[in-house]
Amino acid sequence: MGQNIIIPIAGMITGILVVSGLFILVYLEEKEKREAIIEISKYLDEPKKFKELLGIFEDRKKEPLDYRRVGVITLFVGAGLYLLGYIFIGKLFEGIGALIAMIGIGQIIAGYLYPNTSSELTDAVEKFESE
Repeated sequence: MGQNIIIPIAGMITGILVVSGLFILVYLEEKEKREAIIEISKYLDEPKKFKELLGIFEDRKKEPLDYRRVGVITLFVGAGLYLLGYIFIGKLFEGIGALIAMIGIGQIIAGYLYPNTSSELTDAVEKFESE
């Protein structure tokens, strides 16, 4: 019984180490970016140039997520898993593939029900106001 407990403990420790390692890597990457910004800002005299510099280091887009695009990708991943289960592996992968495909269909529907770009929102508001 002593050796049967090694695998679950190793699994838990591995999960903790992976999450901790990723957290540390992200922290160090952001730290390097902050240090680079501070070093460059020492030589900048204009606040406008500093704001442009901050814009360069900004990783994330300001536009919302397009659920239709993500839904199509998810749908085809689910279809691929379903076919993999149907052809090679078995019923378990068929069920997983069908579940993921249904999630993709739900994302596509959500993308059409909830407009997310500014032009889509403006069009929806104008259509509502004209009625």
